[in-house]
Amino acid sequence: MRNNPWSVVSRWLLDKGIKGKITFLKHLAIPSFVLLFLIRPSTIQAGWFWQNPKPQGNTLYSVCFMDNNTGYAVGDHGTVLKTTNGGGDWRIQQIDTAVDLRSIHFPADANTGYAVGYRSVILKTTNGGTTWSRLYSGTAIYFESVNFPIDDQIGYAVGWGETLGNVVKTTNGGTTWIRLNPGTKDVFNAVKFPMGADTGYIAGSGGKIVKTTDGGATWTRLITGAGTDLFDVDFPGNAQTGYAVKGTDTQGNILKTTNGGESWVRQNAGTRTYLVSIHFPRDTQTGYATGAGEDSLNHILKTTNGGETWVEQATGLDIVYCADFPMDDQTGFAVGSWGNILKTTDGGGSWKNQTSTVNALHLSAVHFPRGNNTGFIAGCPGVILKTTNGGDSWSTKATGMGAHLSSIHFPVDETTGYAVEYGGTILKTSDGGESWVGQTVGTLRLYSVYFPVDAVTGYTCGEGSMIFKTTNSGESWVRKDDYIAYSLYGLHFPTDALTGYVVGSSGGIAKTTDGGENWAIQRSGTNNNLYGVHFPLDAQTGYTVGDNGTILKTTDGGLTWLSQPSGGYPIQMWSVHFPTDSWTGYAAGIGEVVKTTDGGANWTRQTTGGWLRCVYFPVDARIGYAVGWGQNILKTTDGGASFVEQEAVGRSDGQTVGRLKAIPNPFLTFAKVPGQEGERFEMYDITGRKVGTYPGARIGWDLGPGVYFVRQKGERGAPVRIVKLR
Repeated sequence: MRNNPWSVVSRWLLDKGIKGKITFLKHLAIPSFVLLFLIRPSTIQAGWFWQNPKPQGNTLYSVCFMDNNTGYAVGDHGTVLKTTNGGGDWRIQQIDTAVDLRSIHFPADANTGYAVGYRSVILKTTNGGTTWSRLYSGTAIYFESVNFPIDDQIGYAVGWGETLGNVVKTTNGGTTWIRLNPGTKDVFNAVKFPMGADTGYIAGSGGKIVKTTDGGATWTRLITGAGTDLFDVDFPGNAQTGYAVKGTDTQGNILKTTNGGESWVRQNAGTRTYLVSIHFPRDTQTGYATGAGEDSLNHILKTTNGGETWVEQATGLDIVYCADFPMDDQTGFAVGSWGNILKTTDGGGSWKNQTSTVNALHLSAVHFPRGNNTGFIAGCPGVILKTTNGGDSWSTKATGMGAHLSSIHFPVDETTGYAVEYGGTILKTSDGGESWVGQTVGTLRLYSVYFPVDAVTGYTCGEGSMIFKTTNSGESWVRKDDYIAYSLYGLHFPTDALTGYVVGSSGGIAKTTDGGENWAIQRSGTNNNLYGVHFPLDAQTGYTVGDNGTILKTTDGGLTWLSQPSGGYPIQMWSVHFPTDSWTGYAAGIGEVVKTTDGGANWTRQTTGGWLRCVYFPVDARIGYAVGWGQNILKTTDGGASFVEQEAVGRSDGQTVGRLKAIPNPFLTFAKVPGQEGERFEMYDITGRKVGTYPGARIGWDLGPGVYFVRQKGERGAPVRIVKLR
């Protein structure tokens, strides 16, 4: 298993309990308004856009400032941000990938810079991020770090995933890259050349640091004594005195050398923070280390005496991945989980969050009772949010609860509604969410609440196979689970209060036709947990979703459930919703929404970002909302589309259109265009978003599985529809 720092931190936090068809026009004659969208996406709210936090909520891993005004940050799902006023506002920049980006570096000025990420992605801009071009390293490395020591010509990038070595170098500004041999094939997390392009250090798995003094021609392994993974290395001002950080270690998780790495001394920071980054802005005395922790939100450490002592600084974040002090040790910026951006102007004495967000930790469910304007969101700790303007602004409503609210439903209008929480309490409001009254029905978690027809008769389900029913507007609740032997995560009564379905752990599905008095177990054909269930029109045709991209459909009231292709994306699906019919629907999971327009026969990917838990379209299939962990609220006004709803293009075999032919199709690794291997081809995903430009000899070599369209660069002819299988 790979040991990159971000997956290690996520896994560690989980252990500690902290974490929690759109296409082209027939001939791709793109109108001017679409071209405007491609160039400046921030000016047009197409597809899914962020309502909270702002500017966005994807985790950020790297930040780079040229001065105290102009800087960049990168993160999950191809996120690139830029500010020109010291973080007063940040703009999302358009790039041709949705791959997670891990590192960014502008070596000499604010115009030319590089960003690297997974699936061997290397991006370059020469105009301050207005456009980004894709560079090809000829490897399959998942890059973690990039460094251009002197100028924008000579640079290095390191990562993991290759058996031939995970270090590459360019001497011509990224036009070509050569693979270097550091003497080991291990994971590398950080690269730093402190004084020039010759002497540099790389840190990685197993406590390894390797050093070169000849520009990577040869490498020497340094003995650090670390034993466990090193996540970052920094040599401030010279190649002799340097620092490296590892996760946690009772004997010290900061290493220091004063002789170019010949020997290393452990420094004990006196904290349980899991360190992933270290930065000394101007000299070897004053520096900052960042990371994550289980027992506080003080995840930036500072030293002013070369690491002899370290002092914790309060940030309010659970994870801080990177910090940068561009001009001195006073004004700095840091980035971390859920898109948070911090700034200090007093050397870390205080950090101010530059991200605007609602007062919540995580969001679990969203419901708009009667239209697209007034809606509610439930989350934690005990948070309910309300909007009356379609999500442009959200107000927090006090519930008096401290636990996680997992579901919310307003059966008839925006006045009377119900919510349930992890402590076994059912909440009710009769004044549009201004006040809430709770009734405890147990101590186990409740996951879903639903009132089928009115505000009188409703159901809730939860942990330990619990199902409760009320017939008096929540005055009392009676248990109705009939000893179903699994935890229940979702429920839905399609047309009345008699016939309904519950889904739960290990593929469990049960049905009642008598208002919950009796439940019949149904065979789902899967052992994956099921979380969401929805029957759009009647009690016959319905859908349920769950772990590992599971999507099931029934057309006979649950007598049979058939697996649906989720587009080849094995993500955890939490929610499913079909707004108006059984044909067009959406499912939400980690980092994306998938959509079908043919009753589940095909699902197309809509990359949204975020760790989504619920998707809901109040009136039709155009305007919808998705919410999730890290205060994530996203909205679409066009069904998640970038351009227009998909029309069939070309032949039914999806292989040739006009004179253009791509083979093989479908393909596993890459496709090619015979006779045009040297030409350049643009690829678009099923949402109409450009995902890259490729040589005709290696079409789609670095993309994930899915449906794509290929068109020769500069041409306006009809595209080829191709399918990548894995």
